[in-house]
Amino acid sequence: MTEQAISPLRRRMIEDMSIRKFAAKTQHDYVQRVKDLATFLGRSPGTAEAEDVRRFRLHLTASGAGTPKINATVAALRFFFKVTLDRPDLTKHLSFIHEPRKPPVVLSPDEVARFLEAAPGIKYKAALSVAYGAGLRVCEVVSLKVSDIDSQRMMLRVEQGKGRKDRYAMLSPVLLELLRDWYRIARPQGWLFPGQNPVNPMTTRQLTRACQAAAHMAEITKRVTPHTLRHSFATHLLEQNIDIRVIQVLLGHAKLETTALYTRVASNTIREVMSPLDRLTPLRPKKDETKDAAKQETNNETKAEAPA
Repeated sequence: MTEQAISPLRRRMIEDMSIRKFAAKTQHDYVQRVKDLATFLGRSPGTAEAEDVRRFRLHLTASGAGTPKINATVAALRFFFKVTLDRPDLTKHLSFIHEPRKPPVVLSPDEVARFLEAAPGIKYKAALSVAYGAGLRVCEVVSLKVSDIDSQRMMLRVEQGKGRKDRYAMLSPVLLELLRDWYRIARPQGWLFPGQNPVNPMTTRQLTRACQAAAHMAEITKRVTPHTLRHSFATHLLEQNIDIRVIQVLLGHAKLETTALYTRVASNTIREVMSPLDRLTPLRPKKDETKDAAKQETNNETKAEAPA
């Protein structure tokens, strides 16, 4: 988009976001959400009134927009009205929707093995193996550079992950060998997983499509996305009795409660808990008592079926 095509209001909003060092993707998403409001109104969003905002909010719900889209729109418009327009009074109808978090979809170790073997080529197999083997987000996988591989310390450097934070992720020996195979074949320069134009990294959309293709080829009926591999990474570590606080660090979670979500799907965590019912030993009848109880039950049924 040229400078001439950007309205003064949009330019001001972009400047406001740049001052606060919003990520480029966040800035793009915020602008798109404000454009949605402008399209709905048929005029500049700077002329919106409280009733216009309320009608737009109703429109989102009526059109079947999901919770993520509604919340993203609310965040963008709250910024636009509060910061860019200095009209905080217009945000009273812009409240976030809070839904209970559902247990994540997790693949079994056997399903993961089948899935990775079905990846369409060594490039995608390596990238998807990073998502599972190091627990990285899809945007973190595609943003990796060759220089981010630290084979001496067996770590992957993750730059500007979620929340614009840097961290280190684990690098397993098996994953290192796979990445070395990929490097020997492709000799990537700069980006570890370059896109169709090597100047740019692979897009998240490309990796998501490869993920869907692998799941189809492996005949996995669950809904599989690159994030499913991250969920599986955390769950399988938990099932190996790795301390949940270690998993929190590996995933880059700010809050432990976010990591604790995986306790809901870790199968052995659930299996290993003894039910309080199992501790009530008096409920276990002795052999003689079992026979007597069975005879008594038969007698009771006979009496109940006898004619009056």
